[in-house]
Amino acid sequence: MQTPEAMPRIATKPITILLAEDHQIVRQGLRALLAAEADFKIVAEAETGRGAVVLTRKLRPAVVIMDIALPVLNGVLATQQILKAVPATRVLILSAYGDDAYVDQVTAAGAAGYLLKQSSLAALAYAIRQVHAGNTFFSPSISRRLRARRQKSFGRSARLSEELVLLSPRELEVLQLIAEGNANKQVAAELRISAKTVEKHRHNIMEKLQLYHTAGLTRYAITSGLIEGGAPMTTLPGPTAKAEAKVSMR
Repeated sequence: MQTPEAMPRIATKPITILLAEDHQIVRQGLRALLAAEADFKIVAEAETGRGAVVLTRKLRPAVVIMDIALPVLNGVLATQQILKAVPATRVLILSAYGDDAYVDQVTAAGAAGYLLKQSSLAALAYAIRQVHAGNTFFSPSISRRLRARRQKSFGRSARLSEELVLLSPRELEVLQLIAEGNANKQVAAELRISAKTVEKHRHNIMEKLQLYHTAGLTRYAITSGLIEGGAPMTTLPGPTAKAEAKVSMR
């Protein structure tokens, strides 16, 4: 296997990249580091999962670097929606969390790679080029665990927990927004559906999960990886996607 430094670089058009990261200082740091690579071009930045989906549909970047713990729409659901809308785009997860549950969820969603934030710039650049070339890339520690698990349970595919599978994609979106502290009217505005429809989704979620209080739904969303544990609750500023994403064109 070639090292990141030995990865061949062919002079072609730059790899267009969208950064989906809610922490501004991290996002700015990534942009500055990746800008030093001649074959990379950062075309946009998104602060939320919803913003990442909107911008990917509009700009069709070659690679999306996606955090998992994003507000409004988490990285798992955002990855699913991005790959459904723009199958040619490759999603590379860049997260501080390396738990098997997170890895299983994003690989089931279709992500092409998973890199820990503790990784070096050389490793990140190598991972971007690998997924852009049609390959997969995982941090070494994650790769070792995946191989060990495959050996123990050959043929078993990664999937979401049984309870999450019971929820439709729309119900998963509603669950995350509720768990982030949004009222029905705010969820309705974000998803552009009626408050009555939100209430119906909320009822169905509670019935399927057998959880009948918002606190229980929030705890479940945290333990299932839909939202980051200990993260501050988010109040949506409004229904427009422009408020969620900051586009930076080069």
